[in-house]
Amino acid sequence: MTEVPGRRERKKAATRQKIADTALRLFLERGYDEVGIREVAAEADVAVTTLFSHFASKEALVFGQDANFEQGLTRAVTERAPREPLIPALRREIHAMVRHCSADGAASLWRMIDESPALREYEESMRLRHAESLAAAIAADPDLSQSATASRTIARFVLDAYSLGREAADPEAAVDEIFRMIEAAWAVSSPLGQSAG
Repeated sequence: MTEVPGRRERKKAATRQKIADTALRLFLERGYDEVGIREVAAEADVAVTTLFSHFASKEALVFGQDANFEQGLTRAVTERAPREPLIPALRREIHAMVRHCSADGAASLWRMIDESPALREYEESMRLRHAESLAAAIAADPDLSQSATASRTIARFVLDAYSLGREAADPEAAVDEIFRMIEAAWAVSSPLGQSAG
């Protein structure tokens, strides 16, 4: 009897989550630089090759939500309701990302990232990749009529809103404040002088 694809995908997702959870626990207990890939694989009870089939690098183990965040940003553009303005849709997505990344227990994770040059570099490259994906989605939307430069600029502002909001004492208020500026920049960049849409 063959396996149902849904079951196979669930098993892969469960294995990926187990590896990520194990890695994060070990990194937080002993320090990121003190834990090797082989130790993570052994503790998760998987082969090193299995670990690498789920995560391209040691740094990627720390950022397990990377793909979900990137997809969420592009879906905020491509799956918004007809005639829904862009900026409010992006604001909602950034609020969700900030809530996820500032939840209880996240402070120790961000402290670990801040203390590791390799993790800071990885996070920065990830942010730039997310901004480029978001910019491509904005530029490809025929209803938005934005130049590539305007699309890239707004995308970078949106990713900065996430970073600054996550670090703020009041993340929700910070994101709202930043998005008021993004909304103004978007209105100015519009070739038709349209408001935030």
